[in-house]
Amino acid sequence: MRLRYIELFHAVLTTGSITGAAKLLDISQPAASKALQNAEDRLGFALFSRVRGRLLPTQQALLLRDRIEKIVQDVHDLEHLTKNMSQPGNCPLRVTCTPTLALTLLASAVMLLREAFPDVVAELSTQHSAAMCESLTLLETDIGLTLQDTGHHNLRQRVLCRGQVMVIAPPGWWPEEELGQPLPIGALANQPMIGINVRDALGSMLQSHLSKIEPEPKINVAVQTYQLAHSLVAKGEGLALVDPFTARCGGPKSVQIRPLKPHLEVVLYAMHRPDSPLNQVQKRFLDIVRQLAQLMLAQS
Repeated sequence: MRLRYIELFHAVLTTGSITGAAKLLDISQPAASKALQNAEDRLGFALFSRVRGRLLPTQQALLLRDRIEKIVQDVHDLEHLTKNMSQPGNCPLRVTCTPTLALTLLASAVMLLREAFPDVVAELSTQHSAAMCESLTLLETDIGLTLQDTGHHNLRQRVLCRGQVMVIAPPGWWPEEELGQPLPIGALANQPMIGINVRDALGSMLQSHLSKIEPEPKINVAVQTYQLAHSLVAKGEGLALVDPFTARCGGPKSVQIRPLKPHLEVVLYAMHRPDSPLNQVQKRFLDIVRQLAQLMLAQS
């Protein structure tokens, strides 16, 4: 199964026809037909059957599809890597971070950075931690901001600041005089709460602590992002446990905020490749993010 056959197989799967595959690969239709015939002759079985003018994969082709798609994706990743390796050293500031940090920190940090470096060009994106690590290793981005200790062996991870898990509630839920006081986790017993089905270290920690409360909180809605939990709390659907940045992402009056007792730590990390020392602009950017994050956490 040569690489050119794999590319053709994927193109036919994508377009459903030899004509479409030929256009996608920028080759002639006769060349595409001949290559497909050669591939099937080498394999000893048909890859596609014609049904109502479209080419549909055979059972054998369906068994190959997942591995073929992975190979094609790996080739695309390799192309991205080699392309990015050829870029000059004065690349723009390329930052990726989780959606919560984008809402609370990233825009302000870039604005302050551009006051110090007016000519800097920034490329910003949001990703979850696993995709962020891949983006960094493929040289698609240079700095990642996350609340997860990824432990990725090919990336350097530094602590920018430390906060704690917060309890958020709809406006008016607690008396004003209680807002600065930690809320004992036992106070969540039998209370309406938004469940967090997040498959990360923080989500697992929160679920572990909630499972020990008796009687258990009343969870009628479960979500997969902390931002959605914040939105539901702001609309009066109950309480939620979130990181300190999510707690503040909707403005000062969208929800009420109290620190959770016991103190559960949340860490803001910056990640970058160890073989790419940070330049002056990147170092200044991380300093700004650290200062903004510390100021935001101090306001609690």
